[in-house]
Amino acid sequence: QVQLVESGGGLVQPGGSLRLSCAASGFSLNYYSIGWFRQAPGKEREGVSCISRSDGNTYYTESVKGRFTISRDNVKITVYLQMKSLRPEDTAVYYCAASTWCSWNPKQYDYWGQGTQVTVSS
Repeated sequence: QVQLVESGGGLVQPGGSLRLSCAASGFSLNYYSIGWFRQAPGKEREGVSCISRSDGNTYYTESVKGRFTISRDNVKITVYLQMKSLRPEDTAVYYCAASTWCSWNPKQYDYWGQGTQVTVSS
């Protein structure tokens, strides 16, 4: 049974940091690329970052480049999203998802976690 579970969200002040975790079970990270998406109230779900299953290449949307870092631990079957210099506009529910290939299109992903709330506010 494939399952993704996010954790690590919370309330942080602007300029602060958080590390999100996406714990996977039922499959190997060698077979699935993992993407992070976020959805703010009233907005569409947007792709934030992705790490490729095959070569570990990483991808970031423009607004988070230089601030967010995606990584994976194949032994723990966990993908991380380290977020620094957080801004109020980063506030959203963050989801991880699994797909054969990295894509910014949420419809390309086969499995999703339940999401974790990130709130950036003073």
